Amino acid sequence: MLSSKEFITSLCDEFKKNNHISPEVHRNLRVKRGLRNADGTGVLAGLTLVGNVRGYTMIDDEKCALEGKLTYRGIDVEDIVAGITEEKRFGYEEVAYLLLFGQLPTEEQLATFTKLIDENRQLPKDFTEDMIIKAPSNNIMNKLARSVLVLYSSDDNPDDTSLDNMLRQSIQLIARIPIIAAQAYQVKRHYYENETMYLHVPPKGLSTAETLLYCLRPDKKYTEEEARLLDICLILHAEHGGGNNSAFTCRVLSSSGTDTYSAIAAAIGSLKGPLHGGANAQVEKMLADIEKNVSDWKNDDEVKEYLRRIIRKEVGDKSGKIYGMGHAIYTVSDPRAVMLKKFAKELAIKRGFKDRFELIESVERLTPEVFLEAKGDSKLICANVDLYSGMVYEMLDIPKDMYTPIFAIARIVGWCAHRIEEVMFGGKIIRPAYKSISPDANYVSLEDR
Repeated sequence: MLSSKEFITSLCDEFKKNNHISPEVHRNLRVKRGLRNADGTGVLAGLTLVGNVRGYTMIDDEKCALEGKLTYRGIDVEDIVAGITEEKRFGYEEVAYLLLFGQLPTEEQLATFTKLIDENRQLPKDFTEDMIIKAPSNNIMNKLARSVLVLYSSDDNPDDTSLDNMLRQSIQLIARIPIIAAQAYQVKRHYYENETMYLHVPPKGLSTAETLLYCLRPDKKYTEEEARLLDICLILHAEHGGGNNSAFTCRVLSSSGTDTYSAIAAAIGSLKGPLHGGANAQVEKMLADIEKNVSDWKNDDEVKEYLRRIIRKEVGDKSGKIYGMGHAIYTVSDPRAVMLKKFAKELAIKRGFKDRFELIESVERLTPEVFLEAKGDSKLICANVDLYSGMVYEMLDIPKDMYTPIFAIARIVGWCAHRIEEVMFGGKIIRPAYKSISPDANYVSLEDR
């Protein structure tokens, strides 16, 4: 009899023998793989008022590149960041109001809404001890998803999909997710790294960015500059249209009539993936590998050769991907990357990261050339937000375990807005078609197999 390991190996061989669908079959049957058309444009699956991502336009059925643009409820996110930066205040709560309700709040509305978020930060009784401390996880995203599901049990009305109830749940989640993530990190570093655990209770009146830094730092201290930069990161990650993988995941579950907690937990699971939100952590691993193996970061030839080796799957994680480069929608530029790059450069000069920043710039500049040489692919490849977000977090002394969770902390508001829109106006369960290409077969009795 085979050992367990040998049996698993044989099962893998059995699977490979009986399961293979070639790309050619997909093309012949005109399957929209990844819900994408043959020209790379997305299949139109729904309508939304929440956010919009633009990176190209269609002229005479041809895809024409454009400078990237991201809008929240029709307002350019660059204008939002410029406005709150000029006024020297925090803006994530304002963006949350805008995405949920459809217009910018008045001063009074913003103050009331911010106070409401502040009042809902406290976790349910015994939640920290029972859910986070007693059930530590080595992955904060996994812990976030599980924690959101457990919040269902402390909700007196979890399954009600009325507008007022979903808004209540959304506001509570926006308020609580930063606390859960920070506590999950502290517990993780204690149980898995034998470090001291700090469970700070943030004072009232802090913004989401300040709350997160307060809970993460052992001494609870941070500068206003640090908090404002993190606030901008949260704004830039808050929403990205209904077609991104995690928002679409949230909408798919919401279309079935399931509860808010199930839909949001699924979105967190989607964001965890290295081809989605997890890419920012992959960028940092890739850059560390380049730094270690390229002797002269300022030598374009050396950097290009290593990028070629990455594409050839010889080094790095051997996936052939240059993380932080390329996007499904953006062609000429990712506006989030453009803005983060500007803030990252200013901070890099102040904090002694100038050489590393210039290396990232080299990766951004040289990757399109390398792709053209290696694959003959002349399509436009721009830096996406992940290329610079990790460096910003590193300069803010945010632990790497928190890079993708920060994405989730920000995006929770976008997911909630899309969930509410889907439940209120979607009208049908989302169910695309899958064509079976399995041949008919007869059942054979066990003794004759």
